[in-house]
Amino acid sequence: MSDDSSWTEDPYEVLRVQPGFRLSDQDTDASPGFDGGKKEGEKDLAEGAGRLADLQEKLFACGREGEPRSVLLVLQAMDTAGKGGIVSHVIGSMNPGGVHYAGFGKPTPDELAHDFLWRVWREVPAAGQVGVFDRSHYEDVLIGRVRSLAPPEELERRYGAINAFEKELAQSGTTIVKVMLHLGKEEQKKRLASRLERPDKLWKFNPADVDERLHWDSYQEAYQVVFDRTTSAYAPWFVVPADRKWYARAAVQRILIRALEGLGLEWPVPDYDVEEQKRRLDAS
Repeated sequence: MSDDSSWTEDPYEVLRVQPGFRLSDQDTDASPGFDGGKKEGEKDLAEGAGRLADLQEKLFACGREGEPRSVLLVLQAMDTAGKGGIVSHVIGSMNPGGVHYAGFGKPTPDELAHDFLWRVWREVPAAGQVGVFDRSHYEDVLIGRVRSLAPPEELERRYGAINAFEKELAQSGTTIVKVMLHLGKEEQKKRLASRLERPDKLWKFNPADVDERLHWDSYQEAYQVVFDRTTSAYAPWFVVPADRKWYARAAVQRILIRALEGLGLEWPVPDYDVEEQKRRLDAS
């Protein structure tokens, strides 16, 4: 972090789920580790965009040369928490050619005919890519648990399958970053109400979102089980307060930068003589 940054603590550390973590204890309106307001947060986001783009380009270049590593960002949240804003304002600063985005909606009949991870495996990032899951395999243990869409024994199997899936990804060279944007219930109500007041936002409103609010406490409990059962050294969870959009975006950007920096990537060394090619180019 730069000397003039408003970050007083690394969000990669302060927002990472640790043993004993309780979701119910987390303040959705807080800005942990950040000593500044919206103006400073937006400034930090703008300054970090170039760094994130440079790191992604290096990852992409290494992938083109046979380096197997990739990064996967998993975004989970209640409706209106800001997943789309993360994609636009954080992921949007990277070259789209090196990003693989996958938004998982309600499973199709074809997908339901397979194991729940079948459609997920098809979307994992290739070497050199930054993958983004907008919702993910966790829907199958969140909604599945809250809405009783699967029996208890099947849900138990899925937690184990998720851990095995993520471990295999990590062992093959994928750095996994799982983010839950933690939105407050009242803040969600405000955001849904705002959509109903704006003609340009009505298309975003889904009456089913109100239905899901009726299960708010059950979803919080389901998320807690997810953290208890699927947090690991190879696939850590980060819970990011999301009532302040500017904070959530700046924090997720920092977490991604830290993950990419942790790869220790170097620019690929060319398999040709640079000086010779300069001479050839001058003579052409």
